[in-house]
Amino acid sequence: MHTSEINIEVHLDDNKVPQQITWSATDSTANMQQAAKAMMLAFWDGSDKSALRIDLWTKDMMVDEMADFFYQTFMGMADSYNRATHNAELVADMKQFAKDFYKKFKDQQLKENKAN
Repeated sequence: MHTSEINIEVHLDDNKVPQQITWSATDSTANMQQAAKAMMLAFWDGSDKSALRIDLWTKDMMVDEMADFFYQTFMGMADSYNRATHNAELVADMKQFAKDFYKKFKDQQLKENKAN
């Protein structure tokens, strides 16, 4: 059996706020640790029937980057759900939600920029 490892390092400031997130994987083509401004990690506990999550982002993660990150995560979740279930109707709903979310964010940004 082959084993692959994913290593995540989170560097915290004195207030335990993430300053830097890096990750590496044994099966990655990258030779060195990769930097990230945010991460979402979820595990499914089958015995408790619950999701265990870790969501972290660094101090320098901008609001527009967070919106992009969530949009891409929603779309990726929809793709994963599609591969697992082949439920085209729910996948389409998930992707439409992601698009609506992103459009609403962009509209809010435009409104705020005009007000300033």
